[in-house]
Amino acid sequence: MKILYVSHLHPPKDAVLANMGGMQRVSMQLVDELKQRDDVELIDVTHEVSWKMAGPMTAWFLLNQLFELPDLVRREKPDVVLFSSMVTASLAYFLRKKINVPMITINHGQDVTLPVNLYQKFVPRIFKNIDGVISVSSATREQCIKRGMHEDKGVALPNGFPVSDYNNRINDSEYSRCYLENNFNLDLKNKYLLLTVGRLVRRKGHYWFIDKILPKISSDIEYVVIGDGPELEHIRKLVANSPVGGNVTLLGRQPDEVLQHAYTASDLFIMPNIKVPGDMEGFGIVLLEANISGTPVIASGLEGIRDVIKQGINGYQVEPGNDEMFALKVDDVLQNELNVLSEQCRPYVVENFNWEHVVNQYLNYIHLVVDQYRRRN
Repeated sequence: MKILYVSHLHPPKDAVLANMGGMQRVSMQLVDELKQRDDVELIDVTHEVSWKMAGPMTAWFLLNQLFELPDLVRREKPDVVLFSSMVTASLAYFLRKKINVPMITINHGQDVTLPVNLYQKFVPRIFKNIDGVISVSSATREQCIKRGMHEDKGVALPNGFPVSDYNNRINDSEYSRCYLENNFNLDLKNKYLLLTVGRLVRRKGHYWFIDKILPKISSDIEYVVIGDGPELEHIRKLVANSPVGGNVTLLGRQPDEVLQHAYTASDLFIMPNIKVPGDMEGFGIVLLEANISGTPVIASGLEGIRDVIKQGINGYQVEPGNDEMFALKVDDVLQNELNVLSEQCRPYVVENFNWEHVVNQYLNYIHLVVDQYRRRN
């Protein structure tokens, strides 16, 4: 199988892992996995760009590909063109008559639901001119169907996870707890450690968790939040005025070493997402990062999160917006199920989300789309 892979948002080769977005990491890891396959010949057209320059550089890249991609397809004769996201797949609308091989896109969530009227009017035209769609979750696929994608054109397949990268990472919980205590002036003695990692945006639900759920948790806990974003100051003000603010530590953005220690030291990973119109959680890689470190998760049962958590195996998903139930589940797991879930969560990720397993699913689908295209043409 000869695949021409096109990505508008590939991370620079020297990028610091902690500064990459989720889509950048996935793009990098997918390319690496495909290049290792004996049954795949990969031609990658990847535009290396940092998030700060993403807008103008993406526009320039797409404009160039309008002229360069048809010539590249004629020259290399790939079996398929695989786009990294809906933004890159917008090229299909302009190039459908110039490219005589099937085109498939991966989509991640917000690249489908982005609340910009002009973009939303254009999304159905992308689906019309694309031959296959790989959505990273069932929720993302549902959003595609709402925007005009035919049910038979798309499939939900998960993001992969680089399990091998975590095999030699820190796995001593007590050592990591001491690391956090010494470096961030935390007192974790006789406390359960709850962790959230992610960009501080409204849909992530940090404010809701601190305001509504944390006061209802009866266990003795410390809640650590790693990440920054537009909600940071809003959350800081809440913490400063909250009766449980003394149990909350906002660490901001941290390097990968600190993330490793935080995941390993934590007892539970918390992902308290809330519904926000025009925004969604396409998948939730951070849930797998916690699980692979032996930390089970409790999260809102929303959108792409639903495809990552298997109830009672690697954690629990709770009814969205139900603060009473969320708090009760945190206490119940800490008091009754923590050891069992901690032992189960890593094997679950290794079995279901390792990149080799996921890429096998990708390739099976790609072969199906290529065969269908050839029969039609």
